[in-house]
Amino acid sequence: MAALIAENFRFLSLFFKSKDVMIFNGLVALGTVGSEELFSVMAFNCPCSPARNYIYGLAAIGVPALALFLISVIWNNHTWNLVAECHKRGIKNFSAAATFLLFGSIMGRAAVAPVTWSVISLLRGEAYICALSEFVKPSSLDKFPADYGADVLARFPCKDVPANLTKFRDEVTRRLRYESQLFGWLLIGIVAVLVFLTKCLKHCCSPLSYRQEAYWAQYRSNEDKLFRRTAEVHSRILAAKNVKHFFGFVALDKEEKELVQEFPVEGVQPSPQWNAITGVYIYRENKGFPLYSRLHKWAKGVEGNGPSPEGHEMLFLAS
Repeated sequence: MAALIAENFRFLSLFFKSKDVMIFNGLVALGTVGSEELFSVMAFNCPCSPARNYIYGLAAIGVPALALFLISVIWNNHTWNLVAECHKRGIKNFSAAATFLLFGSIMGRAAVAPVTWSVISLLRGEAYICALSEFVKPSSLDKFPADYGADVLARFPCKDVPANLTKFRDEVTRRLRYESQLFGWLLIGIVAVLVFLTKCLKHCCSPLSYRQEAYWAQYRSNEDKLFRRTAEVHSRILAAKNVKHFFGFVALDKEEKELVQEFPVEGVQPSPQWNAITGVYIYRENKGFPLYSRLHKWAKGVEGNGPSPEGHEMLFLAS
């Protein structure tokens, strides 16, 4: 049991794997702040009508957050690696902890933008005041006129109220803004605690040393850059050869001519090779030597997706 728990805890390496990820998350948060400010200035307009305020206020917070969440999930490479893994190999080689970690990594990184949007919306308080103003109990307001009800309270966010209710409108607005900002600060605190615990668990449970983990991050970054750059050149040269075969010539600029002469491309990689380097990757070692990616594993000729007597699987998810 202890060995199983120790093995499963090795999965606790989430999305704050490198400085690049932290910078990316920071840029996403800043972009979300700017978008929320622009939305509040140009788009937010409380209807100030009973029953409509609540729906509109919640929609102003929830719908953009949901859209940002879905966009973040779509942009996350882990999402499509998981899709490819399920399509080609299934998830039978992953334990429940591995699957949970993978989904946690996708959901955690995708939550940056919607959480930022929600926090800024709550700190501003406009949507919260619009949504809940009509639900303030008149009895909680000292000397509130008895002949006014929820229809008047719903108009408080628009300041379209009789003069004798101005002080009550200010009190309701101040009270709701206090509640909204309190929820916003609490959300910030909860997220900060979760990030702190995640970082602590990640460093405590990592089977790799700090230097090896930093090297692994550098390797993944360099491999991705070189792969994309090489794929772009390879596809351009292959396209040039096919166009030349069709027309009898191809119009290349000087740089492209040099590329065609320098890098001879004979054909394309077969589908099994593409499938072998595509999908979810978990850190593995083979005979004591680390395998840092699916491409690295393919280049070394290591077969299979699970642990074997000759290869030890460290079960450490790549970010």
